[in-house]
Amino acid sequence: MPSIDLNSDLGESFGPWPMGNDAAMLELVTSANIACGFHAGDPAGILNVLKIAASRNVVIGAHVGYRDLVGFGRRNMDPSSAELVADTIYQVGALQALAAAAGTSVRYVKPHGALYNTIANDPRQAADVIAAIKAVDPSLTLMALAGAPIVARARDAGLTVVCEAFADRSYNADGSLVDRRLAGAVIHDPEEISKRMVRMVRDKRITTIDGAEIELDAQSICIHGDTPTAVAIAQGLRRALDAEGVTLQSFVGAFHG
Repeated sequence: MPSIDLNSDLGESFGPWPMGNDAAMLELVTSANIACGFHAGDPAGILNVLKIAASRNVVIGAHVGYRDLVGFGRRNMDPSSAELVADTIYQVGALQALAAAAGTSVRYVKPHGALYNTIANDPRQAADVIAAIKAVDPSLTLMALAGAPIVARARDAGLTVVCEAFADRSYNADGSLVDRRLAGAVIHDPEEISKRMVRMVRDKRITTIDGAEIELDAQSICIHGDTPTAVAIAQGLRRALDAEGVTLQSFVGAFHG
């Protein structure tokens, strides 16, 4: 029977400004990418989300990003290697401390937004993030875009890599994500998303924004927690996967009932 991990970007609220419904998403996902304060999130909010995740046995990942609160980490940046390595270590370390206080631990790293998309192909920034993860804890898994060069680079460096697909994002023919500034980049219809992801799990294929068919081999599916229909998307996707006999299971082996 096939299995798949379901992850979401959480812990992104900031002070009195809420972002998404973390508590509801933590009832539905098997892994949670928790903001580390650079692109979103504040310490008290992050700690609270970690406590909820721990109570529900959801696996925790560090959602590290560029130092870009105003741009929500979605603006391209070019930090020096010294900065990027240190910033990544800093974020993972902060989340490790908060996770320990919440009775859980960080098991993987998933870069956020522009950093995620940049290191998918950029060898210098990819090497910096890989070096930072290895410096903190080489047993941490890296979550990366399925089919991107970063996957082989990280594996060659000795990291375990989990490839992911995006439930609510459109793809280009080269396997990259469609720029968020373009029409159709984000998919909101839960039924359409469920059909796309069931096919991806079953056939390892997905239809791109221009109608092409590409191979997509992923072990985890991401639903963005800040999408207005995130909870409905996750609920519909779980039902669709259950109907196909697919087991929802974290890639590190922790089950979510």
